[in-house]
Amino acid sequence: MFRLLTYFPNKKKSRKEKTIMRIENQYNAILENAQRLTKNISKSGLSIYNEIPIGDPDLWIPSKELELLLNEELCGLELGSLPIRTRSKVVKTKICEVLGYPVPPSFKKTKPRFLGQNFDTYTQKSNNLQIWNEEISSSRRYVLIRVSTENIITKVKVVSGDMLASLDNTGTLTQKYQARLILRNEMAELVSENNTQNLDSVMVAEAKTPYYTTNPTDYPTAETLLSIETIFEKLKAIVGKSFPDLGSDQERNRGAELHRLVCQHLGYSNYKDDGRFPDVKHQLLEVKLQTSPTIDLGLFSPDSKDVLDIPAINGRQIRHCDVRYAIFFAEIIEGMVRITHFFLTTGEDFFKRFPQFQGKVLNSKLQIPLKKDFFD
Repeated sequence: MFRLLTYFPNKKKSRKEKTIMRIENQYNAILENAQRLTKNISKSGLSIYNEIPIGDPDLWIPSKELELLLNEELCGLELGSLPIRTRSKVVKTKICEVLGYPVPPSFKKTKPRFLGQNFDTYTQKSNNLQIWNEEISSSRRYVLIRVSTENIITKVKVVSGDMLASLDNTGTLTQKYQARLILRNEMAELVSENNTQNLDSVMVAEAKTPYYTTNPTDYPTAETLLSIETIFEKLKAIVGKSFPDLGSDQERNRGAELHRLVCQHLGYSNYKDDGRFPDVKHQLLEVKLQTSPTIDLGLFSPDSKDVLDIPAINGRQIRHCDVRYAIFFAEIIEGMVRITHFFLTTGEDFFKRFPQFQGKVLNSKLQIPLKKDFFD
């Protein structure tokens, strides 16, 4: 059953209380939008096989909303000792009901199974995710459903193909797209002087600076998207800054420290990372920290015209190539990470500045070990 979190205003609130209120506000906003979308789907008469344009503001369910909905309604569902095929059908039937779709007489073997919302489902009792007979797709969503030893659904996570690829540490998956960073004399370089034409068409002349209630992971709007020139001016001040190095095996945490600095310089009052592309969704900005010349890009080619999994802005779909890339090069000296260079480019212009080379093709039969805390 859906639940809205409620709270009552208080004139004097501690910082902790304000943080809790902000989280509750975000939760309620996502849930209300999700409920609106499922009602629209129910009224539309569409089936799970009717394709919906990615980002359609009335019918497409973005990943944040999809994950929240499925957690709300699937967690606690008992699957008993059902055979695997029967269990799969029960789960898919429940998902149809949750999202507002009619349950089909039988589930077709489409790729993906939920064609309309572009996702596949995987019910996981073990920590080994198996994907057979097809490559991981960068644009597809993967709904991973955790089942306890008592055969009860305990957690649902919605991830992109690129997020799945980043989980592998066995060498089974390799970076499909890579590029080379070549340093020049300039310490701060604006590679793209303008946004893509597609993004420019939805932006306003003077965007609002991020404020207290705005999160870096919120969806972008025409009124709040900063120009690429403004982002450059705000972020070039990071060059020369340092933070402690947590070790060669702590690349993710290094990136988090840089991400925090980026959010601060853009004007956000808080740092937040939901692990989804791009890092600062509110500004369509992906952040990369480089300590070597090889830029790993995963399954996403920056210049791809594939549509991004976010609501359309003023009726216009946002593509991967519209995303802005902030690339920071750093040196590690005496236990400190020091930022020495900064580059800002659109995905469209990415390979004009950073030469591309291609990694190995992904295997088609994959077993991905999920970390023990993956569903936490």
